[in-house]
Amino acid sequence: MRPERTLRIIGGQWRGRKWRFPPGAIRPTPDRVRETLFNWLEPRIEGARCLDLFAGSGALGLEALSRGAAAVLFIEQQRAPAAAIGQRLSDWRASGGSVICAEAVQYLAASAPQPFDVVFLDPPFDSGALSTASAALERGWLAHDARIYIEHARRASPPVLPARWRELRSGSAGEVGYHLYGC
Repeated sequence: MRPERTLRIIGGQWRGRKWRFPPGAIRPTPDRVRETLFNWLEPRIEGARCLDLFAGSGALGLEALSRGAAAVLFIEQQRAPAAAIGQRLSDWRASGGSVICAEAVQYLAASAPQPFDVVFLDPPFDSGALSTASAALERGWLAHDARIYIEHARRASPPVLPARWRELRSGSAGEVGYHLYGC
């Protein structure tokens, strides 16, 4: 097992479980960033409905399920990572997780909105999708008082976000800038 393609669950019922993610252009959220994020979300994650856009390795959504989220919808455009997330859910007998292989912004535009309590918005850094995806979420995808987690290249200009979103927390680790918003 090559360690650079192996992830582990930080907390909850699957704490310490490791898994490999497929090769390709996937940049998983680092362990220490996930730990900080889920410390911020601790009072809200139990029983939450979560949306993991640009799911990639599935690390954020799997961590949410491990920590008691009621449901996580994983949206991933690439077939191999989407299939790997589905396999992981099956292997771990995870209830509440479902995977859709689709481009995230197109999915939001074409599907009937359903409100989520927590949204993980972590597109590929060079995609320019943060502003477009955040605007698409405003079409009814956010529950009242939802939390939105955003990751971007630390040195990049801040994305344009909806006016009603307010930053609650932020941090950086290496090349990653991460933020938690409320609306």
